[in-house]
Amino acid sequence: MGQQLTMTPQLQQAIRLLQLSTLDLQQEIQEALESNPMLERQEEGEDFDNSDPMADNAEQKPNTEIQEPSYQETAPTVDNLEDGEWNERIPNELPVDTAWEDVYQTSASSLPSNDDDEWDFTTRTSAGESLQSHLLWQLNLAPMSDTDRLIAVTLIDCINNQGYLDETLEEILEAFDPELDIELDEIEAVLHRIQQFEPAGIGARNLGECLLLQLRQLSAKTPWLAEAKRLVSDYIDLLGSRDYSQLMRRMKLKEDELRQVIELVQSLNPRPGSQIESTEAEYVVPDVIVRKDNERWLVELNQESVPRLRVNAQYAGFVRRADTSADNTFMRNQLQEARWFIKSLQSRNETLMKVATQIVEHERGFLESGD
Repeated sequence: MGQQLTMTPQLQQAIRLLQLSTLDLQQEIQEALESNPMLERQEEGEDFDNSDPMADNAEQKPNTEIQEPSYQETAPTVDNLEDGEWNERIPNELPVDTAWEDVYQTSASSLPSNDDDEWDFTTRTSAGESLQSHLLWQLNLAPMSDTDRLIAVTLIDCINNQGYLDETLEEILEAFDPELDIELDEIEAVLHRIQQFEPAGIGARNLGECLLLQLRQLSAKTPWLAEAKRLVSDYIDLLGSRDYSQLMRRMKLKEDELRQVIELVQSLNPRPGSQIESTEAEYVVPDVIVRKDNERWLVELNQESVPRLRVNAQYAGFVRRADTSADNTFMRNQLQEARWFIKSLQSRNETLMKVATQIVEHERGFLESGD
């Protein structure tokens, strides 16, 4: 006869909670709070009520301290813690009788996202950096006169998150003090310098110019480069309307040749500004915090990672042991689930503390000197 290990629902729940990340655990706790009226969140500064039927389960355990090396274990608490791709817009097949209207957009305002493309310049960017700050960083490295730098800052301020210039050069000219004696040609010259910044295609005034700027930065040996430049500069409207026949006739290309030209255009990014993340930097929320106090290393749970829970004493008081009614049975089951959930959270925290303490004990040399 073989032996089998039977896992109780409580043990299964404890193992499942142990595997969750902090964010997943927060979501799990929120769902439990919404589905179980016996659970409630303990507000900061409140003490557990000794009359709480769950006081023996929810009460904090006393702190423990390990000597040589010394660690401090805090009580095991439960505390608070796109778009379609550009290359999907242009199909690999190029049947002459196919319409292009659903696969290509000529309007910059409706350009698809291309957030997954990788560019070399992204190795310098950090989460939370805006497109404007990224361009200003490059501007600081570019030699310019004071007047040109003023024009450049104004132009950068007019570039939207997709990387396009929102205002016309005439409108930008009107924004300057007439006493500066700035001319339209000066603004256009500075714009051309900004258009050499990374990401390629930045500062364009329309889709065709954006793609053309990127093509100009490719190697002259790139196959079909000249044809691609001609396509985006002269025939982008035909490309947008899917008029293959006209494209092949005007560009004097065969169908297979036109397909290769379009594949080159397909490799470009119609939204260069989207490559710079403008969202706030996200930080990992730690489950355990290790810090040094004098000569001792202290290990403690992050008490702000997840909310502290307890059983609602008022609702728990409504449960009667001898009552077999449906309502009482429901409340008794909810009370039992609440107890299991809180004990599972405590078990998770205790396991985290044990593991973290052992890691710190074995890696004290690394914590002290990095060796």
